[in-house]
Amino acid sequence: MAVNDPPDNRATTNRLLYLFDRILIWASLILGGATLAFMTAYSVFNVLVMRKALNSPIQGAEDYLMLSLVVIVALSIPFGARAGAHIEIEVLESRMSDGFARSSMVFVKLLGICILAIMTWRLWESGTTAAKFGETTQQLLISFEPFYYLLAVSVGLYVIILLFDIWQIKVSNTVQKIDTGEEQ
Repeated sequence: MAVNDPPDNRATTNRLLYLFDRILIWASLILGGATLAFMTAYSVFNVLVMRKALNSPIQGAEDYLMLSLVVIVALSIPFGARAGAHIEIEVLESRMSDGFARSSMVFVKLLGICILAIMTWRLWESGTTAAKFGETTQQLLISFEPFYYLLAVSVGLYVIILLFDIWQIKVSNTVQKIDTGEEQ
């Protein structure tokens, strides 16, 4: 490629998608793994030591575990979208022409972008009003505000993933999923 040639948009977007995938993988592994380790250790300690041995369970343990589950869900939304873990029903696709199947896939993804963008906006708005309306856990009164924000960012990342999917359909007629090391 000469110095004055226009940049290869396809290669740039592929590198961007690769970087995005690496960040998703590491965030899911590190943050998800740490959250699962916390949930396991905390549950075992609370049930076996505090409840069974000392007959004094930790006050509000359920609140921490419930919020940990919200973190796990938030981490799994964008990773599941890139890994192809979300359900797709392709009953009629084999009977469609390639062009119509591709167009319908783009239409469905655009519809998904609209719905998820609204969901992102509403989750963010819920986060801004959570403290005002007293949205907290039952026992420890931990505000839901940061968890609404986390879910909003997670669903917003899903919107970005759908935009990448549409771009991939337009360029190569397929959506390349994240490589998780499993054979398909």
